[in-house]
Parts: sequence; C-alpha cells; structure tokens
Amino acid sequence: MSVPVFLADRAGLQAARIVLGGAEGRHAAAVRRMRPGERIDLTDGAGEVAECVVVDVAKESLTAEVVKRYQVEAPAPRLVVVQGLPKGDRGELAVEMMTEVGVDVIVPWSAARCVTQWKGDRAAKALARWRSTAREAGKQARRFHLPEVTEQATTADVAALISRAALGIVLHEEAAEPMSGLAVPAEGDVVIVVGPEGGVTGEEISRFTEAGAVPALLGPTVLRTSTAGVAAASVLLSRCGRW
Repeated sequence: MSVPVFLADRAGLQAARIVLGGAEGRHAAAVRRMRPGERIDLTDGAGEVAECVVVDVAKESLTAEVVKRYQVEAPAPRLVVVQGLPKGDRGELAVEMMTEVGVDVIVPWSAARCVTQWKGDRAAKALARWRSTAREAGKQARRFHLPEVTEQATTADVAALISRAALGIVLHEEAAEPMSGLAVPAEGDVVIVVGPEGGVTGEEISRFTEAGAVPALLGPTVLRTSTAGVAAASVLLSRCGRW
C-alpha cells in the first residue's frame, strides 16, 4: 500500500516533529484515520519532502516525527497544457487526469468556441475548483511537485506562452503531422493547446503558428476535450523519458 501524502508549509517541514493541523490534519486524523506508528510523507508541493512516522493523533490533527528529509528536483522538460474550457464538470475531470499523469502547468483558456464562460464570481469559483482538484489529485498520485493551475488565459496570453516555449503544439484533427513524430526537447517548456468542444478556430490556429506552434494530429479518433490533454501528455511524457 502506498504511503499517504499530506501537504505542509515549507517552514514547518524543517522541524524534527511536525504538527499537521488545519484541513490536512483533519483529513489525516478523521478521514484517513492515521494511527501512531504509521508512515506518512509530508511535502510542500514544491519538491521538499519529509518522510515521517505518526507519533500522536488528536481529533483534528496529528504529530509526526521526521525520519528522513530530502528534495525532489522538478522534472524536465516542463509540460504545460492549455485547456479550452469544457462544459459542466469535465474541466475538473481533465485537471484530475492530467495531474495524475504528470502535467506540470494547466492553463484554463477562454477560446472563441468555448460554450462555458468564466466571468465574475463564477470564474473565481471555477478556478478554485480546478486548483482544489489538482491539489487532491496530486496527493493521491504521490506527486511532490504539485501542478500549477494558472489564471484564465486569453488567446493573446496563449500565443505569448507559445512564443517563449521550447516546443508549442496545437492539437488539430486536420493537421498533417502526427504528434508522435515531433522531436521533443530535453529542457524548457513544451506547450500543448487543447481546444474546447467546438474546436480551435482558423484565426486561433494562425495566431499560434505565427507564435511558433506546430499543428499536430493526436490520433485517428476524435477525443473529447477533457481527454485529449491527458492522451497528448502521455505520448510526450513517454517520448521525453519522464515515463
């Protein structure tokens, strides 16, 4: 059975004994029902890890003794997925699956053909759900570098992101080049753009290719927007040696 992972702040991880309180402490004590003598790993989500043994459990917190402390280097290349906003709860599904496979940055994109619109309070709540999903999925997947979920991006923002990347890819069902044939850099950012249910417009394709992106075909079938990102990430992670 995998050792459970919980989040703690970096400063707290430096102590010989760590008191895990708040939401993480309640989850460990009341939901996971950790007991003295059991192993847990604590991380700040940015690579700092403390291997611990539980020594005391209260109603909504626990105390753990550190047995080993180390730093996990960030993986390279960094994988960034620009996700066109899906309908309903498919956004959280996409975030969960991309987090599990190892995507490093998830960028919510307000594409021209997005049915879903993030505005005002709805935008803040939706972004909070994506970030919460990424955090919980990262813990479940035992990731010590949690993915970043950025603020909502415009098409101009995405073009700027591509222009700074080592490789930019726009998934498109009419592209001539298969994504599996692209050369993947060993360092820098690899940016994958996934359109919404209605697809990427010709104008968006033009802006992204002008910024340096390559239109690429993922496969012979048409995937939902919520599954295309995780499928593309899986291909690239295996190609670059991270898997």
